[in-house]
Amino acid sequence: MYSALFTDARLQASLHQLDQELAGTVQQGGCPCCGAVLHSARYLRKPRGMAPEWRSQPCWRRSFCCAAEGCRKRATPPSVYFLGRRVYLATAVVIAAAMRCGATPARMQRLSELLGVSRRTVLRWQIWWRRRLPESPFWRSISGSFVPPVTTFDLPLSLLDRFAGDLEHRLIALLRFLAPLNGDNGLQHAV
Repeated sequence: MYSALFTDARLQASLHQLDQELAGTVQQGGCPCCGAVLHSARYLRKPRGMAPEWRSQPCWRRSFCCAAEGCRKRATPPSVYFLGRRVYLATAVVIAAAMRCGATPARMQRLSELLGVSRRTVLRWQIWWRRRLPESPFWRSISGSFVPPVTTFDLPLSLLDRFAGDLEHRLIALLRFLAPLNGDNGLQHAV
């Protein structure tokens, strides 16, 4: 069930479109320091975990640079497509770490075939979800809004279960929820 999301080109196109919308909002807002116009300063990423038909296409991380001489502040918008500086796409990090019964040999074989991810990497992602995210300022600021509280041991699955709809809609909602971790608002260090 989860593995179909890894190769779903339609889902990746939806996330790509959401990233464009988030980037447009940041660009329209102007420079966060001086309010000047922001110019495109995108950069190439080579993420893993993409649908096969997308792998040959260039993948750009949207970013902007202030046009005002002397300022030149970079503004990187939040992202639902990427999760911080990780090499794998956000969908891969969420779904692989959300496996209910852990990284069994059969699941790891399937993940290795689909994404080229190792067991060690998946375990590192699970540590990030269960230890590092709950310690972050981002999590401390929003975790109290969940009633009943989200079980940190079961992250990201316990958080994914808080959103409504089918698995694809819940995944998109979770990625939108986490998007502030990927922008320039000072929370990126948590990722």
